[in-house]
Amino acid sequence: MGRRRRVRGRGLWALGVVLLLAVACGAAGEPQAGQTGTDAASPRQTDEAAGGPSGTLRVYSTVTQETVDAVVAAYQGQHPDVEFEVFRAPTGELNARVAAERREGEIRADVLWLTDPLSMRQYEAEALLRAWTPAEVDVVPPEYRTGVSWGTRLLNMVIVHGTEVPAPSSWEDLADPAYADGVAIPDPGFAGSAFGALGYFAEAGDGLDFYRRLADNGAVQVQAPGDVVTGVAEGRFLAGMTLDQAARQAAEAGSPIEVVAPEPGVIAIYSPIAVLDGSANTPTAESFVDFVLTSEAQEAIAATGWQPIRSDVQWPHDEAAVSPDWSAIYERQTELLEEYRAIFGG
Repeated sequence: MGRRRRVRGRGLWALGVVLLLAVACGAAGEPQAGQTGTDAASPRQTDEAAGGPSGTLRVYSTVTQETVDAVVAAYQGQHPDVEFEVFRAPTGELNARVAAERREGEIRADVLWLTDPLSMRQYEAEALLRAWTPAEVDVVPPEYRTGVSWGTRLLNMVIVHGTEVPAPSSWEDLADPAYADGVAIPDPGFAGSAFGALGYFAEAGDGLDFYRRLADNGAVQVQAPGDVVTGVAEGRFLAGMTLDQAARQAAEAGSPIEVVAPEPGVIAIYSPIAVLDGSANTPTAESFVDFVLTSEAQEAIAATGWQPIRSDVQWPHDEAAVSPDWSAIYERQTELLEEYRAIFGG
């Protein structure tokens, strides 16, 4: 079930500070939430005196809970009069909630913060998102933004392999006989990141021949990227395609796996944020989106293991990256999934 999180800025001011410190422990030199060089009441006085962000902000998100919590806590450090209601759920459950609210006549969310651009583009196509320009829009590369949504972080598809297994150097290596019957891939019908990879390979020059070669080599489809990491760590698979954050966290925790950024690059999937056109608190919604693109919020995102969208925020992994044409594969979603199913089944 989705998790509905209610945070009162005035009553949980101290908790916001503690949460921020906890998630930002890996970001050297990051200030405590709310530290402005004056007394602790200054942010509240500034907001009230200037008519700054306040009221309730409803955020619907598919982003990992740790990341949402870190950014919300950092924002409340500056704007403690804002009360958050966060509904976090997998994509299917979140979409179902939005659809139900539309049938009832009103989407209650002010902000959507999603995991992949294809989910957001559906809402854009239905004219549900507000067109405006964030203050720091230029920090988002053009390929990771539209007129109504902006990338906040990157999820990178990588190769994971067992420590006793020769390391692949390219995506194509996964179809090599050396990995016969030992490769796991996530289901693109379940995971948006896996569909992003499918879209990239479909446009890379040979359609879905890469997936045909994988199938001919005995590759196995699992449900989610995390299942790939678990299967490789347990020795059920030699290697597989997964998300960098999950694989690196498992490796750091002692799992017998290694991460490879294969040629021609990791497959980057951007995580967009947008304001609903019918938001009941548009000024605060825009303020929050503005904040997510700031260095402070981006450092909090990086501290939870995701690549920040800002190039001026430290990220320890300097890797070549490739991406699909998101507009093109949005138009081909049904076609690509049907072609994929003909290869790997339902």
